[in-house]
Amino acid sequence: MYTLTVREHFDAAHNLVGYQGKCARVHGHRWIVEVEVAGERTDAIGMVHDFRRLREILRSILPDHADLNAVYPDMNPTAENLARVLYEQMQARVPETVALTVWESPECSCRYEPSPGESACGGGCRC
Repeated sequence: MYTLTVREHFDAAHNLVGYQGKCARVHGHRWIVEVEVAGERTDAIGMVHDFRRLREILRSILPDHADLNAVYPDMNPTAENLARVLYEQMQARVPETVALTVWESPECSCRYEPSPGESACGGGCRC
């Protein structure tokens, strides 16, 4: 099995609703997002996926210079929720996506991957 990882960053603000502490106030981060894509076989030129194309797709879903509370009004924009939502968006475009990690700071990250048998969206779909 091959596992490819691509990384991008974006800048965005958020505040944590219901949190008691500094993060309840609006603040910003340079978020780092890593996507893992897996495959068992390479194509005719020896690639599982084109890194350039994976990065383009990842860039297209990142809410750069945005207020995450406004982008995702029905979700508290924690690192955990953001990792799941970005995973779902990436997996819809690249079905071989197996995990996604969101770094909120150089020291703190959240990696999301569905449990075996769990659909990414948590619903009854076949994603």
